[in-house]
Amino acid sequence: MSLFPCFLLPSLTPLVSCSPCFTFCVLRGKLLIGCPPHLRSTAVCHCRFDFCQAPKTKSRPSENLGQVLFGERIEHSPYKIEFKKDVKCAKVCDVKVYNPASKEDEARLHFITQAIQLNYHNYWIIDNMPVTWCYDVEDGAKYCSTGFPVGCFVNDEVHAKDTCAINVRSSFYSSSPYFSVEYNQKVSRLILYASCELSTCGKAPLAIPSRLSSPLRVLYSYSVTFVENNTISWASRWDYILESMPHANIQWFSIINSLIIVLFLSGMVAMILLRTLHKDIARYNQVDDAQEEFGWKLVHGDVFRPPRRGMLLAVCVGSGTQTAIMVLITLFFACLGFLSPANRGALMTCAVVIWVLLGTPAGFVSAHLYKTFGGERWKLNILLTALLCPGVVFADFFLMNVMLRIEGSSAAVPFSTLLAVLALWFCVSLPLTFLGAYVGFKRKPMEQPVRTNQLPRQIPPQTVYTHALLAVVIGGILPFACIFIQLFFILNSIWSHQLYYMFGFLFLVFIILLITCSEATILLCYFQLCSEDYHWWWRSFLTSGFTAMYLLIYAMHYFATHLHLAGVASIFLYFGYTLIMAIIFFLLTGKLCGGGGGHTGMAVCGVCFQMANKDVWVRCR
Repeated sequence: MSLFPCFLLPSLTPLVSCSPCFTFCVLRGKLLIGCPPHLRSTAVCHCRFDFCQAPKTKSRPSENLGQVLFGERIEHSPYKIEFKKDVKCAKVCDVKVYNPASKEDEARLHFITQAIQLNYHNYWIIDNMPVTWCYDVEDGAKYCSTGFPVGCFVNDEVHAKDTCAINVRSSFYSSSPYFSVEYNQKVSRLILYASCELSTCGKAPLAIPSRLSSPLRVLYSYSVTFVENNTISWASRWDYILESMPHANIQWFSIINSLIIVLFLSGMVAMILLRTLHKDIARYNQVDDAQEEFGWKLVHGDVFRPPRRGMLLAVCVGSGTQTAIMVLITLFFACLGFLSPANRGALMTCAVVIWVLLGTPAGFVSAHLYKTFGGERWKLNILLTALLCPGVVFADFFLMNVMLRIEGSSAAVPFSTLLAVLALWFCVSLPLTFLGAYVGFKRKPMEQPVRTNQLPRQIPPQTVYTHALLAVVIGGILPFACIFIQLFFILNSIWSHQLYYMFGFLFLVFIILLITCSEATILLCYFQLCSEDYHWWWRSFLTSGFTAMYLLIYAMHYFATHLHLAGVASIFLYFGYTLIMAIIFFLLTGKLCGGGGGHTGMAVCGVCFQMANKDVWVRCR
């Protein structure tokens, strides 16, 4: 049998690749071995283990950009599965003998023992379906995780659970897996379900002693059983994996929790805009012009004064625009089903390609905002927009990749792929950024709603409650409360090798996050103006962007409570990749919600001074 590649559209069934009339179709299982369940970035290549190897004449399976960046490596398997032909304890390769007098044999066996102790898993793919490991959990439910363990390590202090069924201080090696493959005969499609169990082929479990005293013989074999199941359609063959994961009730709880926060903030904003602000404006319009102004009206001549370090703010806003549009488009395609778990690596590939093609909006927003600030060093602005934020992310990723190389991990990105990423950056994204910046500098600057005084007004001493640091710290709490449940599932999908497929919930939470951050910025910006502090540009950006700091704190909590990593390298990798997530999230929330480029923050200031019929009518941009 030959497997034909095809493009899967949502709700459409692909073409038949193997007719049921052919009873001797051979499935070449693609093998992915060595990715640990808790930290994928320390994956070990199949060739590092002393397993049976496939013939070297076969070409390596092709992998897309997303798979390579995520550290997924696919190798051919020596296991041959003939369609609808059961196999019991079939031999894979010659018996491997480990001699205690050989240091090389001892080192290879020690490497396997370490993998068992660290709970490394084999990840196999049959007909684009992951081979799963299913076991019973609480309430009679069954949990199915992708991959099955290399072996089982238990000691006297650990009770049997999940993969372990023997409570003896030793390592047990799974050299004889048993596969149960279900297929649907009616729809002429091969695999609906593929699960694995540890088998001993009627013998005692193969125990690996801590020290060899006699030669150890390891026979690699496998068993396969085909089961006909015509009740499951091809389109729903992933359901058994997804249904065993946390149910949607938790997701709905997350949505309800976020909606309650949005309603609370919406009530606060409505109270300020409809009551407090309305009373202030009515009072300003009633008093005599000769009387002294008070409140937020005092800063009307300084509220749109260019901020300090305006170039850096413009660069962050431009990069945030690029990131925000990329996230929106990627989530849109994911909700339509184009980036499903069956299409491996598609999510990362889509995000990278879209980000590269969005250099023009980044350059335009950054240049136009910098020109509005009155900046003149336009060349430096263009270079920083194109190189600063992407350069920080790439430098972090490069350091992580160097660490992976040092550790000998198969997840290390090849040098050719790094060159391809740099080519996309400098040959596509950089010219598009220059083009957008050229258009942005050619446009007229944004008209200021009010005239700015020549001399800046002195800001009165601020109380503890109106201090900038406290406002920024408080501003990120409520937005983070909207996303922390979804963040838990996302971290599980990245570090615990679990599938994430609820992109509809994620998109809804993203919209709620946008509303929450915007309303929090409106409240804090209003309080800041009332305290006669007109430095709102940076504070509006940082108020929502500080949510990324809470993301880092939660990642530390997740690391301490859910991960069990061994070695400094693994810890360094975890926090290195988490830092990349935090940087991207900082730019995203700062731009979309804080809106240093004239969105939420400028809207608040514009509405306030437009409604106050005092010295001049202003317009909100």
